[in-house]
Formats: sequence, C-alpha cells, structure tokens
Amino acid sequence: MSDRPYVLLSCSMSIDGYLDAASDERLLLSNDADFDRVDEVRASCDAILVGARTVRRDNPRLMVRDQARRDARVARGLPPSPMKITVTAQAMLDPAAAFFATGDVEKLVYCASRRVEHARRRLGEVATVVDGGEPVDLNWVTKDLHTRGVSRLMVEGGGTIHTQFLTADLADELHLVVAPFFVGDSRASRFVGDGHFPFRPGRRAELAEVRQIGDVVLLRYALSPRFGSADQGDR
Repeated sequence: MSDRPYVLLSCSMSIDGYLDAASDERLLLSNDADFDRVDEVRASCDAILVGARTVRRDNPRLMVRDQARRDARVARGLPPSPMKITVTAQAMLDPAAAFFATGDVEKLVYCASRRVEHARRRLGEVATVVDGGEPVDLNWVTKDLHTRGVSRLMVEGGGTIHTQFLTADLADELHLVVAPFFVGDSRASRFVGDGHFPFRPGRRAELAEVRQIGDVVLLRYALSPRFGSADQGDR
C-alpha cells in the first residue's frame, strides 16, 4: 500500500505547448464536451490541487458542476465536491477568491515555513494552513494528504506545479488535452518549465489512450506502475 495518493495531472495546452496567453484575458483551450469530461474526473477524486498563481490568475471554483455527479458523491457519504488544495511560497492570496468562497468542502493551503504565520492571519478563517516546509516539499505534501484520507488527487496546474510533480516523479497519470491552435508568444506560460524529468528520450512514457473530443484531442499517459491498478474513473 502506497503512503501517497494516486496522482492524476490534468492539463489543456495549445499545439505549441502554452497554457494561456500573455494577456490578462483567459484563454479557453478546451470545449464543452471536454469540460464535462474534466468534471467527471473531478467527481472521481478526493481532492483537487492547484498552485497559488492559478488561484490568483484564473480564480477557479474547482467544483463538481453536474448535479447528478454531486448527488452521487453525497450518496456515497462524500461532500458534493472534492477537497480543494493550493500550494504557495508567499501566501499572497485573496481570502475572498472563489477558491475559498465557494463550496462547503475542506480547503487546505500548504505554505512555505517562513510565511505560515502570515498565511494563518490572512487565510485562517477560510482555510486550514499547513506548514509545507522551506521550500514546500511536494513529496511530504502528498504523504500528508494521504494521512488526511486522500487516496486520489487531481492536479490541475499551473505549469510550475506540473513541473514540480513530474520532476519529483510523483505523478501516476497525465491527461493532456491539445487545443487546435497556436499561441506563439514566449511571454505566456508553458505546460512545464525546465527540469530533470523521469521521462526522457531514453525512457518514453506509455501512451495509454488517444481520444478525439470535438476539436481537441486527449492524450492519456501512464506514468507509473500504479496506473493499471488505480484507474478509478468509475468510482
């Protein structure tokens, strides 16, 4: 039995690998059918994690939107939506952000040690602030989440978080959706940054599924031996 959750990374990007545009306007990289697929995956998870930059930039709610899926979770004795988690170095987060303001679910903020007290003063009324180390140690974070009952964790970005999970070899599965256009602006954020990744030219990741969803394509990669035994999409 592993001491960390099954970790599923989920990302949408342009053909040239960008997560957004360089402007403040949100770039829609998916379509309604794929948004519904993501909602289904969310409903199968115990927790959803995003980085602090994603909370600030996208102001996500991170909720299961389909009422039937919410009802099914409640019928299983679960909250309507998964636990919400963010990771931050500076704790420069707005307590009125949608991440904190929506959903009757637990919210966790893993914060760098030197900013924990600041984070608790700022966010303590809307979330549980946890000392994640200096800097935040994602390996320890995943183990701590396991002790809190999280067996299936969905990581929705952004690029820094994806890079950290992948380079630490903490990901079991990757859902990568490719949108049919280019961004072509190096000022924009990419899917991942520089790093030493476990999958390199000499060690290829296993492509487990390719699925067309309207005008986007889903590439599903198996990133660990746990992939086959931990597919819980129908839970």
